[in-house]
Amino acid sequence: MLTGSKSTFKVRQMLPDMKERMLSQSGVNARSRDVFGLRCLPGECVLQRAVMVRKKLTSREGRGWLSGTLFCTHFRVAFVPEDSPKPDDNADPVLLGDHDVALASIEKVVVVGPNRTKLVSPNSSLKFTPEELVLYCRDMRVMCFLFDRLTPDAQVLEITYTIAKTYQPLKPGSVLSFQNAALGSVEMKQFLSNRRRDAHMNWFESAVDWEQELERCGANGWRVSAVNDRFEMSTSLPRFIVVPQKVLDTELKKSFAHFNDGRIPRWCWRHPRGSDLLRMSSFQNNIYHEKDDIRNLELVLFGSLSSLCVVVELGGEELPSPSDIQLAHSRLRSLCLGDISTSVSVPDDKWLSTLESTHWLDYTRSCLRKASEVACLLRSGHLTVALQEAEDRDLSCVVSSLVQVMCDPHCRTQKGFQGLVQKEWMMGGHRFYNRINYHRDNDKEEAPVFLLFLDCVWQLWSQYPSRFQLTDDFLLALHDSVHLPLFNSFLSNCQRERCKRSQNLTQSYTPVNGWRDMLLTDSSSDPCDPPLPPVWDWDLQYSRQKQMRFSQPVAPTPPLQPLLNGNLNTNPDSHRLADTIPGSVFLLSRGSFSCPSNLLPWRSTSNGSGVYKKSHRRAPSSDNVPGLERLLKAWALTDYPHSLTSNSGPQGPLDPYEPLLPVLVGPCMGLWRECYLRGALHAQAFSHPLSANHPHPVERLAWEVQQLKDKLTQGSAGSDSDSPSKTPAEPRRPPDANLNQNTNNGTFLFPLSRPQPPAVARATPPLPPTSANHLTSRAPPPASVAPPRPVHKDNGGNNKHTFLFGHTSAEQQRYCPPPSSYCTPPSKMNKSNGPSVGS
Repeated sequence: MLTGSKSTFKVRQMLPDMKERMLSQSGVNARSRDVFGLRCLPGECVLQRAVMVRKKLTSREGRGWLSGTLFCTHFRVAFVPEDSPKPDDNADPVLLGDHDVALASIEKVVVVGPNRTKLVSPNSSLKFTPEELVLYCRDMRVMCFLFDRLTPDAQVLEITYTIAKTYQPLKPGSVLSFQNAALGSVEMKQFLSNRRRDAHMNWFESAVDWEQELERCGANGWRVSAVNDRFEMSTSLPRFIVVPQKVLDTELKKSFAHFNDGRIPRWCWRHPRGSDLLRMSSFQNNIYHEKDDIRNLELVLFGSLSSLCVVVELGGEELPSPSDIQLAHSRLRSLCLGDISTSVSVPDDKWLSTLESTHWLDYTRSCLRKASEVACLLRSGHLTVALQEAEDRDLSCVVSSLVQVMCDPHCRTQKGFQGLVQKEWMMGGHRFYNRINYHRDNDKEEAPVFLLFLDCVWQLWSQYPSRFQLTDDFLLALHDSVHLPLFNSFLSNCQRERCKRSQNLTQSYTPVNGWRDMLLTDSSSDPCDPPLPPVWDWDLQYSRQKQMRFSQPVAPTPPLQPLLNGNLNTNPDSHRLADTIPGSVFLLSRGSFSCPSNLLPWRSTSNGSGVYKKSHRRAPSSDNVPGLERLLKAWALTDYPHSLTSNSGPQGPLDPYEPLLPVLVGPCMGLWRECYLRGALHAQAFSHPLSANHPHPVERLAWEVQQLKDKLTQGSAGSDSDSPSKTPAEPRRPPDANLNQNTNNGTFLFPLSRPQPPAVARATPPLPPTSANHLTSRAPPPASVAPPRPVHKDNGGNNKHTFLFGHTSAEQQRYCPPPSSYCTPPSKMNKSNGPSVGS
C-alpha cells in the first residue's frame, strides 16, 4: 500500500540497491551488464524503474510514441523500448543510449497530473500521482514520458522522486560524482586506458603535430618553438607555439611581458595566397620598452616575410561580449523551451519578434560578418592579419575558426574540423570550464561562446551544404556533448590544466627554477579521479549507424597552386594596399582601416616615460590607407559576378580555396531548428490548447507553401510539355550561391532554401504516424488529420487517463478558432523581410 511518508520512500529506494548488490555478488559482471533489460555500464546501479511507460518521439525520431521501461541510475535516465534487441554483454560500453539522458544534463523536472502541472525539486512532495514526466535538458531537448494506466502508482512516485533527488545536486563536487558514476569503476578505467586516439586527426599536443600543420599550409618562414614547454612564459598558452624563424627563443622570452597574460602574437594559419593569420592579446601599456624588445615585437607581429600588418580589433560594439552572449542564449532557451509549470507563453503571432529581441541571430550575424572581413583581407594580398582581443580567449577563437572554415576546405571535413577545434579552442586556451560552468557556482563567467561558434558554422553549412563533408548531425552531436561533463576537452581552461590532470602533476614556483612540476603525494586527490576521455571518441557516445551520418561525400579538393614569391595576388587595389610604406601597421575596426598613433604603445612619444620614442619603422599616413569597402567591392566585382535578378543565376567561386562568404540578409539567417526547437513542440503542446491535435501555425504555413510550390511545379511542367520554348525563371538562388550580401540586419526564423531534400521533408508536417505503440487513448491523434474531439467527463480527479495532449476541456473548446487561423498571415510573421518559410 502506497504511503507518503519519507521513511517508507527511503526503504523503497534502498530495494534497487540491494538488488544490484545481489547481482554483483552473483558474478553478473562484465564490460556491461544486463539489468532488467538495461545494458548498464560497469559499476552502474539501477536506482528505480517504471514499467509500461511511453516516450514521446521527436520529429527527428519519427514522432509518435514508443512503449518500454523507464530506468533511473546514479548516472542517467534510461528508456528501453519493448522491441529493442537484447544487449550484448561483451560489446564495448556506450555511455548513453538512443533514448537516454545524463542526470547532469537535466535542468528541471516537471510532472503533469489531472488538470495541474508541478515543478519537482529535491525537497518537493507530491499530493497527486503524475500522469506524465517531462525532463527539460540543458542541450535544448525535452524528454516526455507518459505513464500507462497499468503502471503501479508506487513506481510512478518513486522514479519521479529519485530523478528529482539525484539530478545535478547543488553541492561542491557534483560533477565529480557523475564522472565516478560513469567512469569510476575499475573495469571502465581499464577500458579507457586501453583506448587509442584517432590517428587521422591532428591533436596539436606535440611539436610534430604543429610541424605537420605548417607543412600542410605551406607556411615557410615559421618554426615551432618550445619556449613555453613548462608553461613558464604563459600559463594559458599551449606548450608549443609557432613564431617567425628570425626570432630566437632567448629574444622571444622578452616579448611575453608586453602582452596580457603573456599571450604574444603567434601563428594560426596561412592562406593559400600567402597571407598569415595571427592571434594575440592586448598590449601592456605600462611596460618599459627597450630597443631590442621593440625589434623582437615587430618581427613577431609582422610575421615571416610580410611588410604589412593589419590588427583586427575584436572588442567594442561590433561583436558581443560574453555577458551579451549569455543573456541572448538564456532568452533563446526560454523562448524555444517554454515552461509548462507556469502559465507564461509567447503568442504565435509574436514568436518571431520575440526571437529577434533575443539578439542571438544578431550576434551570429556579427561574428560571421567580422570573419568575412578577415577572410577577404587574407585573400586580398600578402600581409599579416593579427586578431587582437583583450584576453584572446573568447571571440578570437570564434573569428579565427570561422575564417579557416570559410577559406580552408580541410577544415570543412570531420577530421579537419576536429583538429581545428583542438588547435583554436583547446590549445588556444578557451576557458571551457568557466564558460560552460558545470558546477553552476560562478554564473558571472558563464557564456556559451563555443555554442555560438557552432551556430555560425551551421549557418555556413545551411548555405553551402555541398562544400562541407561534415553534416548538421555532427554539429548537433558536438553541441550535445558540451553539456555532458565527462570529457577532458571541456573540463579544463587550457592545456596546462589538462596536463596536470592526465599526468597527476602540480606545479610550484621558485625564484631560481621558475615553474616546476611535482608529483602529487596525496592519495585522496587527483589520482583517484576517473580518466576523462576526449570528446572525439565518438564510439563512447554513438553507434556506428549514427556516426555514419556525421559526414557526407564531397568532391575532392584540387592541390594548391604553387606560390610565386609567396604572393598570387592579382587585384590592383590589393597591390596598392600591400605596396604601402614598408612596416606599416593598420587597425581594422568597424569595416574601415585607420592608423591611430596609440595603436602600438612603443611608438608613443610621451616625454619622461622611458618609452622608446623613435621606431625604426615609419608611421604610415592615414591618407594612403584605402578603405575596406573599396577593397571588398573591387574584389567582389572582379571574381564574383552575380546578380539576384539575372536569369543565369549567380556564379560560384573560381576555385575551392575562395572564402565561403555567407549571405547575411534576414531571410537567409535561419534558426538552427534541429537544435533549438527539438523541445518546442512539447512546450507548445502544453502551453497552447490547439497544439494538442494540430501543428504549429508556422509548420502549417510551411506545409501550405510547399503544397503551392508543388502545384506550381506541376503546372510549369505541363506548360513546358505544351510549349518547350518557354523556360521558367529560377524562383530563388541555389543554396551554394556565394553572394556577398552582408549588409541587411534583418532576422528571420527560416532560411530561403533548404540545403538538402531530407531537410525539406523534415520541415513539412509529417504524415500520420504509423507507430504501433498507440495502445491506449492517451496517445495524441495524428497532426495532419483532424479527428473528432473527444469529450472527457471530469469525475473529480478519479480518472487517471486525462492525458494533456488528448485532453479536451471546455476552456480549450472555447478558444478553438476556425481552421483558417492555422495559417498565420505572413505580415504578422515578418514585418521587415517578407515571407520566406522553409525548415
